Amino acid sequence: MSWSDLWNSVVQMEPGLGDICLRLLCAMLVGMVIGTEREYTHRPAGMRTHILVALGACVVSVTGELLFRDYSAMGATPDPARLSAQVITGVGFLGAGTILREGATVKGLTTAASLWAVACLGTACGFGYYTLAILGMVLIFITLTIFERIQLRLMKTVKNDEVFVLETSDISASLNRIHTTASQEKGSAQILSAKNLESGHRVVFRADFGGRHNKNHRQRFFDTLASAPETVSFQQAGEDVRV
Repeated sequence: MSWSDLWNSVVQMEPGLGDICLRLLCAMLVGMVIGTEREYTHRPAGMRTHILVALGACVVSVTGELLFRDYSAMGATPDPARLSAQVITGVGFLGAGTILREGATVKGLTTAASLWAVACLGTACGFGYYTLAILGMVLIFITLTIFERIQLRLMKTVKNDEVFVLETSDISASLNRIHTTASQEKGSAQILSAKNLESGHRVVFRADFGGRHNKNHRQRFFDTLASAPETVSFQQAGEDVRV
């Protein structure tokens, strides 16, 4: 018997103990591979979370298939995919917990999508579609790694990430104006330091403006802060600025 014949016989056999173990191990594998990448990049959901999602989806799918086989013999017509459909919906609530908003920036969307995708892979494993699950895992891993590098290279041409130094007489008003103005100009601001001076306060922050018109957004942001009544001085920081 060739390897292809042996593989086909494993795929097509009844869901006994051996096949169920193989499906669960396949689900654990796809969850571990995708989760390890998320763990390596320090994302909210790591390896164990992805493994649990994949295993849970696999168990539900196997349960649906077993129910279909058992009750079909009694004359009933259950839907083996009904339980799995609820998993795909339910994982959306889990993914929502990984999404965070910081000003105009939203983080965690990719991790939420990876959790949802891993649930889909686990479902495929649970129904015995090993080839589909493995190919899906490979493509998802490529998307999370290689395509991230491509995206970063492309975004370098449209991003304008700079550090600014602001001296102000009212630090509370300036901090509020920094975040509000950055959001209005489709950007984000990150405060690096805020110190008290003899003549007032000094704020060092990083501002990032994306999109095709980032130079216009940056200029309006700069003009708004420079002309604010509480601003004493405002300038772009040099490389030797002390945070």
